[in-house]
Amino acid sequence: MFKKWGIISLLGLFLVACSNEEKTAEVQPVEEIVEDIVEEVVEEPIVLPYVAPFTGIRSEEEQTQRPIIVTMNNHPLARPQSGIAQADIVYEMLAEGNVTRFLALYQSEIPDIVGPVRSARDYFVEVAKGLDAFYIAHGYSPDAQKMLNARVVDNINGMQYDGILFKRSKERKAPHNSYISKENIFTGAEKVGASMEMHKMPTFSFYDSAEGAKIGDPVSSVSIQYGTGASFENQYTYIPESGLYERKTGGVLTIDKETEKPVELANVIFMEIPHTTIDNAGRRQLTLNAGGRAYLFQAGTMKVIEWENVDGILIPMENGVPAKLVPGKSWISFVPTKPGLENMVNYLP
Repeated sequence: MFKKWGIISLLGLFLVACSNEEKTAEVQPVEEIVEDIVEEVVEEPIVLPYVAPFTGIRSEEEQTQRPIIVTMNNHPLARPQSGIAQADIVYEMLAEGNVTRFLALYQSEIPDIVGPVRSARDYFVEVAKGLDAFYIAHGYSPDAQKMLNARVVDNINGMQYDGILFKRSKERKAPHNSYISKENIFTGAEKVGASMEMHKMPTFSFYDSAEGAKIGDPVSSVSIQYGTGASFENQYTYIPESGLYERKTGGVLTIDKETEKPVELANVIFMEIPHTTIDNAGRRQLTLNAGGRAYLFQAGTMKVIEWENVDGILIPMENGVPAKLVPGKSWISFVPTKPGLENMVNYLP
C-alpha cells in the first residue's frame, strides 16, 4: 500500500512540476526582432500662388501696382544712379549721338529716390505706352512733347514740376541733378488723375528656376559698345555662385548710389532695332513694331532668338512663343541694325 501511495505521490509531484514548468514557459517573454521601418518623408516645395509680371518671382500676395517708367540719365556725370538696382527691367537705348539713356521700370518694388531724371524721346513714350506705365521724365524732344501733351500716356514731367515734385541735388550740376522721390511719384499721379492700379499684364514667360535655362552655348562674359570710347562700353559677367550677371561700364561696377548695392541681373537681352538719325542734334527714330533678331544671355548660356512687338510690348521670342526668362531682373539693350548685333555685341565662352 505504501508503495502504491508513494508512487502515486511521486507521480503527482512530477505532474505538478511539469505543470509549473509549462506555466513558467507561458509567462516567459518571447523576444521578437522588430525592424524599425523608417519611411522617408519627402516634403513638397511650397509654391507661392502669385508671379510678379516683370520678374517672374513668386510671392504670397498679388502685385497689382501699375508699372512706373522713369527716363534715367546715363551721362558719365550722372553715375552712379539712384534706384537703378531696384528696377525690374532696365531698357538701355541711344538718345543722341552715342549717349545712351535708361528706361527704368519699377513694379515689384519702388525705391525711395530715383534719378537723375532726364528728358523724353518719342520712342521712350512708345515703350511706356505699350506697357501702360505711368511715365516720368524731365524735359522732352519736340515729338515727345506733342505726345505727352496729348496724354498718349499718363505722365508727369519736370518741366512743369521742377522744384515741386522734382528736386535738384546740390552734389551735381544740371542737367544731371534732377531726382524724384517715391512719395512724389504717387503725389504726381494723384495730381494728374492717373490710376496706379495695373490694368495690362505683359506676356513675359519665366522658368520655375535657373536650372531650366541651362540649355544653350556656354558664355561667361558679354559686352556691347556704343560708339568708340569706354564711357558707353558695357560688360556683363556671369557669376556662377549667384547665378546672376554683374554689369560694368568702362570697367566700373554699376551700383546704386543710395544703397551701394550692385545691379544683379538674371537675364541680359540685346534686341536689334532699326535706328534713323532725324536731326542735326543726332536725335533718332526707332522702329519698334517690326520685330527682329535678338541675343539672350541667362544662366551662363547664350541663345540667338527674336523679338516681337506683342500688343505694344517688346517680347523676346523663341520658336514663335515668348522665350522663357530666369526669374529675376532683366536688362534689355536696343542695338541699331547698322552696325548690328555681330558688330556691336561680343561674347566669350
